[in-house]
Amino acid sequence: MELSLSLSVIPTEESSLFGIASKSSRKLNRSRRSFDHSVDRGSRFVCSIPPRIPISRSKRCISSSSKRFVPKMAEHDQTSVTMESASGNMIFEPILEEGVFRFDCSGNDRNMAFPSLSFANSKVRDTPLMIHKEPHFIPTFKHLHGQQVVTLKLPIGTSYYGTGEVSGQLERTGKRIFTWNTDAWGYGPGTTSLYQSHPWVLAVLPNGEALGVLADTTRRCEIDLCEESKIKIVAHASYPVITFGPLPSPTAVIVSLSHAIGTVFMPPKWSLGYHQCRWSYESEERVLEIAETFRKKGIPCDVIWMDIDYMDGFRCFTFDKDCFPNPKALVNELHLNGFKAIWMLDPGIKHEEGYFVYDSGSKDDVWIQKVDGKPFVGDVWPGPCVFPDFTQQKTRSWWAKLVKDFVSNGVDGIWNDMNEPAVFKSVTKTMPESNIHIGDSEFGGLQNHSHYHNVYGMLMARSTYEGMKLASQEKRPFVLTRAGFIGSQRYAATWTGDNLSNWEHLHMSLSMVLQLGLSGQPLSGPDIGGFAGNATPTLFGRWMGMGAMFPFCRGHSEKRTNDHEPWSFGEECEQVCRLALLRRYRLIPHIYTLFYVAHTKGTPVATPTFFADPKDPCLRRSENSFLLGPLLVCASTKPVRGSELPHVLPKGIWLCFDFEDSHPDLPTLYLQGGCIIPVGPPLQHVGEANPTDDLSLILALDENGKAEGVIFEDDGDGYGFNRGEYLLTYYVAELHDSLVTVKISKTEGSWSRPKRRLHVQLLVGGGAKLDAWSTDGEVIQLRLPSKLELFNLISASEEQYNIHIENAKKIPELEEASGQKGVELSKTPVELKSGDWLLKVVLGSVVE
Repeated sequence: MELSLSLSVIPTEESSLFGIASKSSRKLNRSRRSFDHSVDRGSRFVCSIPPRIPISRSKRCISSSSKRFVPKMAEHDQTSVTMESASGNMIFEPILEEGVFRFDCSGNDRNMAFPSLSFANSKVRDTPLMIHKEPHFIPTFKHLHGQQVVTLKLPIGTSYYGTGEVSGQLERTGKRIFTWNTDAWGYGPGTTSLYQSHPWVLAVLPNGEALGVLADTTRRCEIDLCEESKIKIVAHASYPVITFGPLPSPTAVIVSLSHAIGTVFMPPKWSLGYHQCRWSYESEERVLEIAETFRKKGIPCDVIWMDIDYMDGFRCFTFDKDCFPNPKALVNELHLNGFKAIWMLDPGIKHEEGYFVYDSGSKDDVWIQKVDGKPFVGDVWPGPCVFPDFTQQKTRSWWAKLVKDFVSNGVDGIWNDMNEPAVFKSVTKTMPESNIHIGDSEFGGLQNHSHYHNVYGMLMARSTYEGMKLASQEKRPFVLTRAGFIGSQRYAATWTGDNLSNWEHLHMSLSMVLQLGLSGQPLSGPDIGGFAGNATPTLFGRWMGMGAMFPFCRGHSEKRTNDHEPWSFGEECEQVCRLALLRRYRLIPHIYTLFYVAHTKGTPVATPTFFADPKDPCLRRSENSFLLGPLLVCASTKPVRGSELPHVLPKGIWLCFDFEDSHPDLPTLYLQGGCIIPVGPPLQHVGEANPTDDLSLILALDENGKAEGVIFEDDGDGYGFNRGEYLLTYYVAELHDSLVTVKISKTEGSWSRPKRRLHVQLLVGGGAKLDAWSTDGEVIQLRLPSKLELFNLISASEEQYNIHIENAKKIPELEEASGQKGVELSKTPVELKSGDWLLKVVLGSVVE
C-alpha cells in the first residue's frame, strides 16, 4: 500500500481559490490520483471548501455600481442558529398515500423548508393527507453547529441498501456515504462520494418488510449506517425526512417511492441493445469501420457513440470540419446499417466571443455567476469556460433550443458528461460553493452553489431531454447523464462512471447497478470491460457475459488504452461476446416489458437476489447474482471460471436453461417457478425485429402446477402507447392430469395480434425442455412424459450440457488485467480554520 498526502493552505477568498492548480478531470491526466471531499475522522483530514454564504430563498440585492450580489440570511438559517441545542422527536404528517409520512423538526421548520427537487411534484410533499394513522418509527433530531442530525432506530437484524450510486458491497450496513456529486475517476470500494446523490436508504427489516427513508435536501448530506439498526443523517439545517412504510416487501417500497419521485422515462427499444463507445472514435471513417466490423463478424450492436473529439476544439454543438465534416451523412449511413448515433454534450461552454453558443448565452444572461455578479469562468476541455445556470427556466429553454437544432444533424441520443459540474485546476474538482444560481422560485430561488450543486446534472439532463422532445414528438429522447440526483431517472439513463479494468471493478459493477435500481434509477450499467486500463481477454469476456444482462449495456474505454471492441481480445473472447450479446437480444422482449412496467408502475428492473425471498437473511449479501423480473442471473465476477462457483438459490423452484449457448464465462440462467418470460429470435440489431417473427415463451411451473407472464409490444419508439397503441398480453399455464395448457388470459391495448407462430418451452429440470408449436392466440397443450421418460430426458440434457461446456473454446488465461490503480478516497468532511484561512489535507491509500 502506498500512502499519498496532499496539503493545501487556501485563502477563503474566492479569487485566491482559482490560483490553485489541481487537475481533477478523469481524462485530463491519466496518471493523476482522484480524491473526493471526505476522509475518516479518526485518521484523515479532508479537502474542504470555502465557507458557505447563506442566501435568501427568494430575494437578492445587486449594487447598481458593482453588480455584486449581497445575499441575505434565510429565515430558516436564522432559526437554526437559535436552536443549536434543540432536540427531540420529529413531528409528522401523512402525505402522498397511506404509509408515507413527512417528518420535520418543528412547525416552523416545516413552513420554511425549501421546495423539493426530488419529488416529481413538489406540492405533493407539502400537502398533508387526512389519514389518521401514526408511523411505526419516529426519527429524533438535534441541531448542532448549523447541522440537522436525524436518527432513526430500527429493529436488530435490519439490512440497509440504496444510497444511490455507491461503490463497495451490496449490503450497506457499516458504511458511511456522502451525497456530493464528484468527478471520481479511479474510485475504489471505499469511495464515499461519486457522481450522483441519492439521500435515500432502503431498510429491509428482519421479517422481510421494508422501510424507505429519504432526506429531502439537495445539500451535502452524510448518511451514516455504521451502527447496527440505526440510520443517522446529517445535513445543513433544516430539511424534511420522508419515510415510506413499513410495507410488505422491498418492491412495494420502491413502487411507493416512484409515486413521489416519478418513474423512469420510457426508453426507445433500440436503447436496450448493445452500445459501443470509446474516448474517442476520432473520425467518421473510424466510426464506419467499427460499425462495419460488428456486422461483418455477426456481433449484435445498435449504437455507436461519439465522445468529445468529434467537436471543433471541444466546443459543444459543433463538429470538427476535418474529422466529422458531414455528420448528417454519417448518421444516415449508420442508420442504413441498423445503427443509431449518440453524441456528447458537456456543460462547460468555451469562453470565446464569436462562438455562437457563448454569444447567445451571454446575450440571454444564462451563466452561473460569482458573488460579484460576473460570470464564473473555470477550465474544462475547451480551456476557460462558462457554465449555464440550469436552475432558471430561461436557461433551460435556451439550452433546449440548442439541443433541438443539434438533433437536426441526425443525432439519435445525447450524452451529458462532466456535469457534476467538473472543473479543472480546482482543489475541490468543481466550482466554488459561493457561486450564485438565480434559481426559479419553485426550486428555491437565488442560492449559492452549495444548494444546487447536487441537482446541477439532473437539471442539465432535464433540459437536454426537453430539447430532444422539441426536436421530435415522434421519437422518445434518449439521454445519458453522468451526474444525477434522486429523481433524474425521469429524464436520463446513467452509468457507473470512470471504472477500472480490473476484477474488483467487475465485481463492484453488479452491486452498483443494483443500488441505483433500489434508489429509483433502473436504467443503468457500467463501462463494460472497464474505462481505464487494459482488460485481459478473460476479464473482458466475463464482463461482457454479465454486462449483457444489465438494464443498460455499453462498452466504453479510455483514450490511449488498447482497443476494447469485442473482437480485440482474440477469437475465443470474441465468441463469448457474440454469445452474450445474442443472448441479450433474445431476451429484449422480456427486458422491454420490464421497462414498460417500470415506467407505468414504478417497479424495479434489476434487483438483488434477496428480492425473491426478503425474509431469508442468507440471501441479503449475495453479490454474484441478480434478478431481471423472475429471471435469476448467476455470474462469476472473480478470476475463477463461472461454472466452478456455487450458486445460492432462493427457496422455491428455480429451473436452469440456456439457448444452447452455455459457456464457462457466461452467467447461468434460472427461471422462477410460476413464471413465463417472452423471448425473441437472435438479432443483429433491434430494427431487424418484425411483429410476425416467431415468439417464444419459456415457462416454469410452480408447486401448484401454474405459471403466468406478460409481454408488452408497441412501435418501440414514440408515444403511441400513451394513446392505447400497443398490445399487452398476459399468458397463463396450468397443469391438469399430466397436461399443461398454455393460453392468453387477457389483453390490453388497441393493437391486433400479429399473425405469428408461438413456441412454448416448458422447463422440466436439468436444463431439459418440452416443446410445442402453435399459432399465437390459440390454446397450446403439452403432455408431460412418464417419470422414467422425464428422468431420461433430464439426464440426457445434463450430459449434453456437460459435453457442451467441456468442448467450449475457453478464453486463454493470460496475465492479470493491467487496470489503473484505484484510490481509497476520503470519508468525513473536516474544516480546519485559522482566521481567514482553511487548512486542507487529503490522505489517501492507493489500492493495488
